[in-house]
Amino acid sequence: MADESFITGEFRRTIDDRFRITLPPEIVESITDESGETVVAKERYGCLSLWNASAWRQRMDADLAVIRQKMLANRMNHRLGDLQRLGRLLSTRDQTVKLANRSRLLVPPGFRDFLDVEANHEVVVVGAAVCVEIWNPAAWLEILRADMPEFDPLVQQLTG
Repeated sequence: MADESFITGEFRRTIDDRFRITLPPEIVESITDESGETVVAKERYGCLSLWNASAWRQRMDADLAVIRQKMLANRMNHRLGDLQRLGRLLSTRDQTVKLANRSRLLVPPGFRDFLDVEANHEVVVVGAAVCVEIWNPAAWLEILRADMPEFDPLVQQLTG
């Protein structure tokens, strides 16, 4: 990770009729790089994540370099189906955007269905330590129900 900030907070926002979301100013700096770019990525159905574009590219380039090396060494021939699946997901997983007026995200058309929130409805914007997530409220409640009982064990695991 290029950024040392730890992004937290939960914010309610409304997607307007053009599928724009005004992000809280306190989190915008963490998800934009020096050229003002942010990556929007599909994570789980009902959730999009926002990343600093430079940090995202570094991480993806490093991962893909390893896969390419394995391909060149003919170590992936038995995993062609997995490579095709990865290629399909890479083709649609993320998009680099610039935030309008330094804080307004236009949700790209291919990402709107994945988020599954209609225009003029509420979303939940959540700081997820290393990125910012935008959640369909029903999906967010589902995640909280599943994950909150594991909060203390997770803290112990990460600090132990």
